[in-house]
Amino acid sequence: MHVPVLLNEMLNLLVTNPAGIYIDGTLGRGGHATEILKMLSPEGRLIGLDRDIEAIRQTEETLKEFGEQAIQIHGNFADMKTLCKTVGVSEVDGILLDLGVSSPQLDVAERGFSFGKDGPLDMRMDQSQGRSAADWVNEEEEEALANVIYQLGEERDSRRIARAIVQAREGRRIERTLDLATIVGRAKGGRRGPAHPATKTFQALRMAVNAELESLEAGLEAGLSMLREGGRMAVITFHSLEDRAVKQCFKRHVVKRVSLQQGGEELNFDEPSVQQVNRKPLRAARQELANNPRARSAKLRVVERKMAA
Repeated sequence: MHVPVLLNEMLNLLVTNPAGIYIDGTLGRGGHATEILKMLSPEGRLIGLDRDIEAIRQTEETLKEFGEQAIQIHGNFADMKTLCKTVGVSEVDGILLDLGVSSPQLDVAERGFSFGKDGPLDMRMDQSQGRSAADWVNEEEEEALANVIYQLGEERDSRRIARAIVQAREGRRIERTLDLATIVGRAKGGRRGPAHPATKTFQALRMAVNAELESLEAGLEAGLSMLREGGRMAVITFHSLEDRAVKQCFKRHVVKRVSLQQGGEELNFDEPSVQQVNRKPLRAARQELANNPRARSAKLRVVERKMAA
């Protein structure tokens, strides 16, 4: 079962208007969405988005008790403005993005996300679109593979791993998760610590296959533009690349007073203007870490839409 991380912290900072409209851009199995809906008055609504059609199907039962207050839409949160217009919504009071891969996705071998379970090398969050991870590892040039593994996985042995992948696919197409994990493990010289040697490579391929950083950038900008004044956006990240992207995006929109060479000052920011709700990201408390080790790397950043003064 997927356990939502930083749940209480998120609820306390995000839900400021019980009668408002909220977006859960990463619906998953409905953990965060259910708790947000519990805090809303009968006038409040929540729109749940997810690229994974299975998430939409499985939360139909979970959210059924909330009736018309819960709206589910299959799609990428990068397209939230367009998706929400289909249900007549253009402004909202709050947006949540939980960027972790849901436990059910990892646990189902057929989805191809995990190096711990043998399955088809897929990794697509939306299996109706795009190239699979198998397509990536069998079709990309060695240099392109190395760059992806280094940049998105922050893997120092990226060139050695890419070379091993290219050599292995000369004999036969790489189609299974355990095949790739074995190739990467051998290239790295086997396991030398608590983390599996293929961890960073699988992360990099997943992010590339799903264009996660590109979707994140688009989703952040789309979400900020949809917030009413006083509305908030909360983002939960799990690794440095995501957190850096969120931090930099929010920073661009925070109003700054800049001194002018000729005297005086001007306001400098990207529209729409926001202010930080928490200057430093919130981390999971000791009790949550004891109950849910997955929360160890989670960070929560929240901003509020404010008119520049």
